[in-house]
Amino acid sequence: MTDHTIHETKRRAILMEADRLIHGDRQNHYGEPAENFAAIAAMWSAYLGHTIQPRDVCNMMALLKIARLRNGPSEDSSIDGCGYLALGAEV
Repeated sequence: MTDHTIHETKRRAILMEADRLIHGDRQNHYGEPAENFAAIAAMWSAYLGHTIQPRDVCNMMALLKIARLRNGPSEDSSIDGCGYLALGAEV
C-alpha cells in the first residue's frame, strides 16, 4: 500500500465514522440536529446576552475540537469536528 492510499483510507474512515455517528446513536440520543442546536443556541444566547445561531453552535463546537487538536493528533476530535461541520452545513 502506498502512502497516498494509506492517507486516502484514513480520510475515508474518519469521514465514514463521522457520518455513522451523526446519523446513528448520537441523533437517536440527542434528537434532530436542528432542534438540538437551536436549544443550545438559545441557552448560549441567554448566557452571553446576544444572539447565537444554531449554525454558530456547530462552528464553535468544531473549533473546540480543533483547539484540542493543538495538543496532538486525536482521531476522536477529528471525527467529531467533521461531524459538527457537516451538521453546521445542514442547519
